[in-house]
Formats: sequence, structure tokens, C-alpha cells
Amino acid sequence: MNIHFLPPESDAFEIAVDDAIAACGGDLRGALKALLMVNDLLERELFRMREMLAK
Repeated sequence: MNIHFLPPESDAFEIAVDDAIAACGGDLRGALKALLMVNDLLERELFRMREMLAK
């Protein structure tokens, strides 16, 4: 029997996923939607910052 340990980065992602699902009351679809919305917001903010730096 082999024991495999996740790298620390993976552990942090597992915790973040668990937290997102818990914040949505266990609703996986809700957690995914929330994460996609946050990602979209961050991408828009990054685009605006790049535009500001280009001026």
C-alpha cells in the first residue's frame, strides 16, 4: 500500500474548494457559479489595470 501526500499548494486548493462549497450551503453548482463570477470580476479588473498602464 502506497501513501501519497498532496503538495501544500494542493492542500490549500482543497480547503478553498471546501470553503466555497460550504459558503453556498453545499450547493456545488452555486459554488461554481460564484467562483466563475469572481473570476470574471478579476479579469475585468485586470483588463482595466492593463489599459491604465498602457496610457
